[in-house]
Amino acid sequence: MTAGPDISNPYAPPRATVRDIVDPNAAALPADRGSRLGASILDTIVFMLMVYFPLGLAAIVGAGGGDSTPAMVGGGLLGLTGLVAWSWVTIANVKRNGQSIGKKVVGIKVVRANGDPVSLGRIFWLRNIVNGLLSMIPLYGIVDVLFIFGESRQCLHDKLADTVVIKA
Repeated sequence: MTAGPDISNPYAPPRATVRDIVDPNAAALPADRGSRLGASILDTIVFMLMVYFPLGLAAIVGAGGGDSTPAMVGGGLLGLTGLVAWSWVTIANVKRNGQSIGKKVVGIKVVRANGDPVSLGRIFWLRNIVNGLLSMIPLYGIVDVLFIFGESRQCLHDKLADTVVIKA
């Protein structure tokens, strides 16, 4: 008996490999404003717990009297360790799928405006560094956030980086 299709039976059903094909012209659904706000709040909470909480705890312990140097040094080291851990997890997630911790929890991600995956450099430099420098301009932060109420649901930092936030 031979392996392979049975060509001797003209009444046999056809055999074919069927694959799902993603339509490249289909636009991804933009993330809703509430999801973006929730992700931002979650990211802030995670950062505060990993970085500021150890620093604050050390300040409280150090304020108890006596020599506060060991508590402050320990809190500083814990805060620095938390910063390194937070940075590593965030960078790994953003590089892999365009999601911060908060975005992953709420099910949204950042992509290029044309739908391509976003690079870590684009997120770091354009969405964070350039936007952070522009935030020194009075009222820029408010204008940046208010842009989300436009039809495209893009904040100003999204427009600067040519990115959109979509449902994952």
